[in-house]
Amino acid sequence: MSTQSPRHTAEGHGPPPVGGILWAVAGELRSVLALPAAMTMQVAHPAVGAGVDQHSVFRTDPWGRGERSLRSVQLWVYGGAEAEAEGHRLRRLHESIQGVDAHGRPYRALDPPVYAWVHATGYPVYLRAQRYLGTRPFTAAEERQLYGEWLRIGRVLGVDEREMPESVEEFWPYYRTMVRERLEPTVVARELAAADAAVPAPDALPLRLPWPLLRPLFTRFRAFLTVGLMPPDAREAIGLEWTRGQERRLRWFGRAARVLVPLLPERLRYLPIAREARHRARAGRP
Repeated sequence: MSTQSPRHTAEGHGPPPVGGILWAVAGELRSVLALPAAMTMQVAHPAVGAGVDQHSVFRTDPWGRGERSLRSVQLWVYGGAEAEAEGHRLRRLHESIQGVDAHGRPYRALDPPVYAWVHATGYPVYLRAQRYLGTRPFTAAEERQLYGEWLRIGRVLGVDEREMPESVEEFWPYYRTMVRERLEPTVVARELAAADAAVPAPDALPLRLPWPLLRPLFTRFRAFLTVGLMPPDAREAIGLEWTRGQERRLRWFGRAARVLVPLLPERLRYLPIAREARHRARAGRP
């Protein structure tokens, strides 16, 4: 995950700017590795966890759901005019998601504090992924720039601005309160972080045939990154264990990733939407 000089302010509407921090990192392979940590933090909120448990196809179609989620995230950053349309689509998709959580409390997916938390989880996970997998941690100025760009994404998604702190300094008290008072080891959070999760075979034939042998390796690796790239306080709130040996292995993995990933050709290093947007930007096309 490369870094950019803090040239852009936190002000503005629409997708984050071309050449900003999210433009550099959101479509890159290392950021993809960090997404399960953010998703697990999201579903550790009992309302989000209940919504996913009762309405999502993550158990029956995890590959399709993952592909759709990746495409959506890429459109927020690289989609240009499509970003706002994607934000409207997501809100329409979530309008009907409601019910009762594990504690018997009613929930709505678009309840402003709940919807804001789903978005907020991305920021601390980006910082942690950069610390372990990036060339170097973000500077304080870059952290502020990244937060400003993340706020812009929130506006695209229709997050109530009153629910998202306006600055990094205000974000961390909000984040710590949410972790302390709202997160819990929900059923879905524990499933997503489990090293022995029952993941069905992907549709792709080359992987489908050897999947019984590959699945234990995949689920252990996913769980390793999910727990390791999650902030420690969130990990503790969800009741996930993390040993010193795992921490050492994550640091070794990070060293390898920061050396090897930048050597990959762009077609392998970036997801398709990000790659195409970068090509258009270099060619001076909108």
